[in-house]
Amino acid sequence: MPSKVRVYGKAQNRTVLGIMHAYHVMYPHATLEDFQKAFPKELNPDCGWPVIFRNREELKTENDLGFWFAEPDEIIELQDGTKMSVVKMWTKGSFDRVVDHAKQYDIEVAEFEKGQRGEKGGFRLEYLNGYVPPVPAKKSNKWLWICLAALAIIALILCLLLAKGCQKTEPQIVEVEKVVVVHDTIYIQQIEEIEKNFNAAEFVKGKADLSESAKFVLHDLAKIMQKNPELRLRLEGHTSAEGDAAFNQKLSEDRAQAAVDFLIEHEGIDAFRLEAVGKGSSELKNTEDPMASENRRTEFIVLE
Repeated sequence: MPSKVRVYGKAQNRTVLGIMHAYHVMYPHATLEDFQKAFPKELNPDCGWPVIFRNREELKTENDLGFWFAEPDEIIELQDGTKMSVVKMWTKGSFDRVVDHAKQYDIEVAEFEKGQRGEKGGFRLEYLNGYVPPVPAKKSNKWLWICLAALAIIALILCLLLAKGCQKTEPQIVEVEKVVVVHDTIYIQQIEEIEKNFNAAEFVKGKADLSESAKFVLHDLAKIMQKNPELRLRLEGHTSAEGDAAFNQKLSEDRAQAAVDFLIEHEGIDAFRLEAVGKGSSELKNTEDPMASENRRTEFIVLE
């Protein structure tokens, strides 16, 4: 059957959220259980999360808030009052599965719309092939008759237009009134843990040679990047204020580049997915003690 709704998005997780909204528009009386059956956990095995989660009220921990859409303008409110949350962690394989799965409900997905870095975005829906979404039935018979009368009038107008041989109108574009900041944080908790371990594996003072401990945690980082081909990172090197500022700047650059070179040469990560930046002693972690060892560190930043 021809598609009824097309979803446009600027990121994988926002596109999946758009698919869920499209399903909600097409099946306004669907319950939380209906959503869970329509989009089962098996569609997202790479992350081990179900597509549809649970009531918004059940999202209480920081982990929940990091892995699920939890803001008020991201929640889908069902007819029975349930406020439903959708998972936002997607690998490319799981994303492709849910896109293919949505086709059985006459929902198709357009190619990603490119946006500028830092631009606010979300998703939008387009109704295709003359599709008109159903109007949820109200408890009052008065509203039921009003809806039926409105549909009858629309049908009459369409018949008159077709009889006159009018040109086919452009598909109706429906902008979803949701504006959100696109910021994908794929496996951010794992990356933060690796960053902590890498910082603990200190460089030899005044040198940029990687220790064996540093190489070990970089290997863990590479495994995450191999499972998530869209993940890009910037590695930033920092030093304490001890010594010459120019020397510290060069040293911080060399340390960041040493980590990048290891990921490229020994782990097979593509160079375009990595950036090396040296900050010298310009961004001290311990400003009260510029010479403190914790100022000598390397940080990982996920790039959008």
